[in-house]
Amino acid sequence: MSNRSIGLDEPLYRYLLEHSLRESEVLAQLRAETAGLPEANMQIAPEQGQFMALLAKLMGAQRYLEIGTFTGYSALAIALVLPEDGEVVTLDNSADWTATARRYWERAGVAGRIRLELGEARNTLQALEAAGETGRFDLAFIDADKTGYPDYFEHCLRLVRPGGLILIDNTLWHGTVADPDDQRDDTRAIRAFNDALHPDERIDLSLAPIGDGLTLARRR
Repeated sequence: MSNRSIGLDEPLYRYLLEHSLRESEVLAQLRAETAGLPEANMQIAPEQGQFMALLAKLMGAQRYLEIGTFTGYSALAIALVLPEDGEVVTLDNSADWTATARRYWERAGVAGRIRLELGEARNTLQALEAAGETGRFDLAFIDADKTGYPDYFEHCLRLVRPGGLILIDNTLWHGTVADPDDQRDDTRAIRAFNDALHPDERIDLSLAPIGDGLTLARRR
């Protein structure tokens, strides 16, 4: 839950945005509206959205799976770079937050390539597998309840094709993963998830200090 990259002071962060960020008007408008919410820190950083979109383009991604929609910024960032016949499948359990997402998807002209599934993510993921979607996604993004990360990751590992990429958000958790005194449930959950992923031979791995920590796991 961070709307800017960690570890950068204000002048350096401004420089990064001024010399890298190419945010579309509709993405900027969505980010500005979301900034007024009490939960604004749940939105990803704009530089992270741009990085994810670049990964999607480099992969030639056509199908994108997302667990945790919030107000739709990451789904929109990816939908904007998918081909006309591409598809975003995004999961959330909040009709209120995703109502904002729907408005901006419509405004951007990409609503037709985004399928929002409301409900418990585990149930939806199981339904996708039962419907024969195994191995049919190029790219997945996990940004939901932290204690659910292990289950979500295992589902994504089945739903993403070999050579596909799974992105996991908040894996540095404001730096608290490195603080042994922080024993909050979410911190411990992310710490345990990172520990389990490190030796996992099913994936190629990189934890990048983008946003609040973005793990890239390529399915072998």
